[in-house]
Amino acid sequence: MSSAVTVRSEHRSFGGVQGFYEHESATVGGPMRLGVFLPPKALKGERVPAVYFLAGLTCTEETFAMKAGAQRVAAELGLALVTCDTSPRHARVPGDDASWDFGLGAGYYLDATEAPWSGAYQMASWVTRELPDVVEARFPIRSDARGLMGHSMGGHGALTLALKHPGRYRSLSALAPIASLSRIDWGKRCLPRYLGDHPAAWAAHDAIELLKTRRFPGTILVDQGTADNFIERLRPEALQAACEAAAQPLSLCMRDGYDHGYFFVASFVDDHLRHHAASLGSGGGGAP
Repeated sequence: MSSAVTVRSEHRSFGGVQGFYEHESATVGGPMRLGVFLPPKALKGERVPAVYFLAGLTCTEETFAMKAGAQRVAAELGLALVTCDTSPRHARVPGDDASWDFGLGAGYYLDATEAPWSGAYQMASWVTRELPDVVEARFPIRSDARGLMGHSMGGHGALTLALKHPGRYRSLSALAPIASLSRIDWGKRCLPRYLGDHPAAWAAHDAIELLKTRRFPGTILVDQGTADNFIERLRPEALQAACEAAAQPLSLCMRDGYDHGYFFVASFVDDHLRHHAASLGSGGGGAP
């Protein structure tokens, strides 16, 4: 049974409602925060598809909702938008805020197996299981029409979680995703601490490794800025090669002069929402 949802704030937006909420998570053993945008047709009682968005390092459930400007087109398309926090916040561990790329705000959307992180850092299970259960029980959101989308660390999460759980998602996209977490410094610092010295476990959180044995049943849309200062870590060319080797349909759009931040995300978020709407069958949002 899903937990009760507490309202933190709600705001009218493009004929719909952007809300921020909290629920008591059994998966992580404490409160987790989320955001939900409901388009106009959902306010009339119609159940709508949802795009679940996973944010990047240091972000929260508010970042995409406040910076991406996605509500206008989501309202037009009849899509709900669900955003979530990037790590548990209630269970503090010594040193969890010592680095911006590990611990608080840096859960990497995996289920930790190593103490002390394993006690709360169960982000993969929360995102793929508990969060949809909570959202679909509380809001007029369909359980058969989920899309998954992410940026940076969240792009890594979107790719890996959708590849591992293709039956739970009908559409997939990412903006400047980490393509191969186990091969870069972020992964080499975080994966042993979260998962132990087990390279096979690391591979389960690496999109390029997963593509050796798994496929997503649809085209993956990826946008990447050519002026991104993290591009050598993100490795879009390696993701493209892995998709070609796996016969995985991929639409990789290299965007000249764009960097890594939310000006880039806001510039192409409409394309991503339309990509999701085409697979989720939203049917438009109706008049605001």
